[in-house]
Amino acid sequence: MAKETDAQKVEVPSAESIAAAAQEGAKGGMPPVDKWNPPFCGDLDMRIARDGTWFYLGTPIGRPGLVKLFSSIIRKDGDDYFLVTPVEKVGITVDDAPFVALDFNVTEEAEDQKLHFETHVGDTFVAGPEHSIRVAYDDDGEPSPYVLVRRNLEALIDRKSFYRLVDLGVHRDGWFGVWSDGEFFPIIRSEALET
Repeated sequence: MAKETDAQKVEVPSAESIAAAAQEGAKGGMPPVDKWNPPFCGDLDMRIARDGTWFYLGTPIGRPGLVKLFSSIIRKDGDDYFLVTPVEKVGITVDDAPFVALDFNVTEEAEDQKLHFETHVGDTFVAGPEHSIRVAYDDDGEPSPYVLVRRNLEALIDRKSFYRLVDLGVHRDGWFGVWSDGEFFPIIRSEALET
């Protein structure tokens, strides 16, 4: 009979225990999940849909405060997403991006323009050197726009906000894009708009 190892004894923590540990770790601001290195405890049946809805055991999480708490402890390592506390790390599924940028406000004009984004979990920031905007295109040429929220975690920019971004777009060095906080973010090659 094979000897049972410590890895085989590990049980995947529940969402409740993760939430309790997250609350403890969040005292005093945004948890420093990038500095925590707890053991991996397995995958949790938790999923973030493309529209930003969080699911646990196949059911939407209906408490916004709980979603906000979980969103404060998400970390991306390589292509994988985890919820991380000081004592445990569990894998979760993210369909596209962990956040959705629902809206933005514009201050200033032209190259001095600043785009102030807000996500579905209340993160606010100005797109710029630390919060870049990028647009990915699928095989059919359909755009998926993103903005960096924190660390290496992005928000999918919702459709209405993307249309508003396009309305603010200008041409520069062969690209059509937008300015924010002194940075130019390309959306599409200018020549592609002429065809």
